Amino acid sequence: MKAGTATSVGRRPTYRQGAIILAERDPVIADLVAAVGLPKVPPAGESHFSTLARSIVYQQLAGAAARAIHGRLIAALGGDVSPEAVLRTPSDTLRAVGLSGRKVESLHDLAAKTLDGTVVIDPRRAARLDDEELISRLSTVKGIGRWSAQMFLMFQLRRLDVWPVGDLAVRKGYGLAWKVPTPTPKQLDVLGEQFRPYRSVAAWYCWQAVRLYANVTPVVPNATGTPSGN
Repeated sequence: MKAGTATSVGRRPTYRQGAIILAERDPVIADLVAAVGLPKVPPAGESHFSTLARSIVYQQLAGAAARAIHGRLIAALGGDVSPEAVLRTPSDTLRAVGLSGRKVESLHDLAAKTLDGTVVIDPRRAARLDDEELISRLSTVKGIGRWSAQMFLMFQLRRLDVWPVGDLAVRKGYGLAWKVPTPTPKQLDVLGEQFRPYRSVAAWYCWQAVRLYANVTPVVPNATGTPSGN
């Protein structure tokens, strides 16, 4: 099976194991591991659907406002953040919690595409699909772009070979750590080949490199695409 494709969940390596392997291959990664330690990736605390719904709610909102609206959404759904609950809740009720009409439309689209199988959240089915297939399916949902889908794969599904070349912080961190001009997305795509099948791990260290070498707190996303603080 080629690198980056799905494998048995039980045999999938961890971020920490990937970091150790990359540190043996690459002295820059080794220096980053020595400086910041092994990756700290919190366990997924929500269902796959709940995490995707949260990612839609949090878009373009400050943390406190996003948390407040998300909390009211959970209450409006009676604590049941599921596709069925979203679709049976009137749009006016969803708007009343503070969601824009566009976000209500996105939540409805996510729920419908989860139920019809376009978006795969069942762990066994997801494990049989490779990264690009999952990203392609997620990206059909209104309000979920490629980057958001990649964050979901990296931090919710723990896919270790995702390479978010569209993330400016990853590109900047790569340039700082490897002491080269900030690469373009196309350039970074090629540069990432050396890190297969652990490009997610390399991306995590690129985020960390921004703090180390630019003295800026890294905005490391989580499964929802929001800063995790790690």
